Amino acid sequence: MNAFDLIVAGSGAAGMMAAIVAARQGKQVLLLEKLSKPGAKLKATGGGRCNLTNTLDNASFMGRFGRDGRFMTPALEAFDHKALIAFFGEIGVETHAPDGYRVFPVTHSAETILSALEKELHRLGVEVRCNQKVVSVEHNGEHVTGVKTETDTFNAPHVVLATGGLGYPQLGAEGDGYALSQQAGHTVTELYPAMMPLKTKETWVEHCRADTIPKVTIKVDLKKAKKLRATGDLIFTKTGIRGPAVLDFARDVTPLLERYGEVPLLINMTKGMSEDELLKHFKAYQNDHPDAVTIDLVMTLLPEALSLQLCALAHADPQAKFNKLDGKVRDALLKRLAWTPLTVTGHDGFKMAMITRGGVSLKEIRPETMESKLLAGLYFCGELMNLDGPCGGYNLQWSFASGHLAGHLGHLPVPR
Repeated sequence: MNAFDLIVAGSGAAGMMAAIVAARQGKQVLLLEKLSKPGAKLKATGGGRCNLTNTLDNASFMGRFGRDGRFMTPALEAFDHKALIAFFGEIGVETHAPDGYRVFPVTHSAETILSALEKELHRLGVEVRCNQKVVSVEHNGEHVTGVKTETDTFNAPHVVLATGGLGYPQLGAEGDGYALSQQAGHTVTELYPAMMPLKTKETWVEHCRADTIPKVTIKVDLKKAKKLRATGDLIFTKTGIRGPAVLDFARDVTPLLERYGEVPLLINMTKGMSEDELLKHFKAYQNDHPDAVTIDLVMTLLPEALSLQLCALAHADPQAKFNKLDGKVRDALLKRLAWTPLTVTGHDGFKMAMITRGGVSLKEIRPETMESKLLAGLYFCGELMNLDGPCGGYNLQWSFASGHLAGHLGHLPVPR
C-alpha cells in the first residue's frame, strides 16, 4: 500500500510538474504536502495573477540568473517558455502576454493554474496526501529507499524534493528541504531573503507614497559592488522602498546588508538624465515658460510630493526661479535629481520575501537530470536549489522546467 515508483515532497509548481511528468510515463506517484491543501504558494504567486513565464530566449533568460544561470541549460532545452505555454494549453489553460513579455493565464488568476494542475494529477491517478510533512529521506547509503513523514513511512526508489525555500512562512515555508538535503549529505549555502521591500534610513520617503516612479535605475554606492544595478518601477513606502526594481535588487542587497550593516544606494528617477541633461532640460523649459519656478521645472519630471522632498534635500526654495538660486544650491539639486541617495538599513526578513537566495549547492546536482551526485534516486527542483532570478516569471518558469526534468527520473527528455 505504501510502495511507489516516485515520491514527491512538496506540491508547489515544481512538485506538481514532476509528479505529472512521471505519471505520464506510467509511474506510480505519491505527492506529499504538509499543508491541508496543495499549491498554497503557487496560489499567491504574482499577487494571485500568476506570471507563469516570459518570452525571452533561453540565453537571455539564463543570463538574468547570474553566473550560475547556465546550469538551467538542459532543463530549458527540454522545457522552455514555449513548451510551458503548450503544456498549459493541453490541460485547458489559455495564456497570453499582454505586454509581449510576461505570460499570464488569460484569467489572470493563479486559481486557474492550480485547478488545472490538480485536475491533471487526478486524471493521471497521482495519489495526493496532505497533512504529511516529510521528516527524513530514507536510503541505504547509496540509493534512496523512500521517506518518513511524521506519521508514516513510504517506500520508493526515487524521491523528488520540491519543498521550496523560506519565503512566505505564512504559506508553509519552513525550509524543511534544506534539512532533508543536509541529512542526505548535501551542502546548503547561506540563505538570504530576496524579492521583498527594503527599509531606508531616510524618513522623507513616507511623504512620497502616492505615486509609482517608472523606469528608475538603482545602483549600489559601494566600491566592491559598483556593478550591481537594477531598473524598473519604484514605489515609496512608509519605511522605505518597494516595486519591481526593488524586488529584483533585494536579492543583491540582503547579503551586503548582512556584511556591512547598511547599504548606500543611488537612484536615478529622471529616466537616465545626467546633471548636464537636466540643466539643458530646465533651461529649455524656462525659455518656453518664463514665469515657471523651480518646483514647476522639477515637476516636469517627477510627481509633486517627490519634487518637493528633493528640493528640500538640496535646500532649494521651490517657489524661487531656478536661475535665481545660489549656484551651489542649483548644483546640489541637479545632483540629487541625477542620483538620489538612499540608505538601506533593513527589511522584514523571510516573512515578506517572495523567494530565497541560496540553497542546495548546484555542484552536487546533475543539471542533465536534477539528480543528486551523492545519492542515487534523489532529485531536486525549484527554489530549493541555489538558483534564483528576478521578477517577471523567471522563478516560476525555472520551477516548472526543473520539475519537468526531475520527473523524467534520469531518462533524458527529448529537447523541444
